[in-house]
Amino acid sequence: MMASLSARSGAADCYDGTVMSLTPNDFDPLAVIVDWLDACRAGDLDAVLEFYDERATLECDCEGVMLTGRASLSAYWAGKLRNELPTAYTLDDLTVTTNGIWVDYRNNKGRPVRAHFHFNETGKLLRTRCGPNDQRLSA
Repeated sequence: MMASLSARSGAADCYDGTVMSLTPNDFDPLAVIVDWLDACRAGDLDAVLEFYDERATLECDCEGVMLTGRASLSAYWAGKLRNELPTAYTLDDLTVTTNGIWVDYRNNKGRPVRAHFHFNETGKLLRTRCGPNDQRLSA
């Protein structure tokens, strides 16, 4: 697993060689993302929403929307979790940053997406920014 956590050449906000330190009471951000992808693949809206903080924001460059709060996230994810593609929500790469995780995955249409996830202190998703993987996003 650690071998896939590599810096991307030319990306300024990528992994800088430091590793998030975890104590026994801390959350594992990599496990959170893997579980989030599993919930997305299963099409389980309630499970997906449980990963988000009540104050969570999501900025989607694919659709040009900025969402805040559970009701907005629920409306956004409800349609996206209905998929028939076996490649939907499959993981391509994870990159740990000093302030979160870059995740490259396939969306509900099988297209490559890059998302940057920021967590709160309890491991809930606090801020997410995503867009097509063919463009550069800043954290």
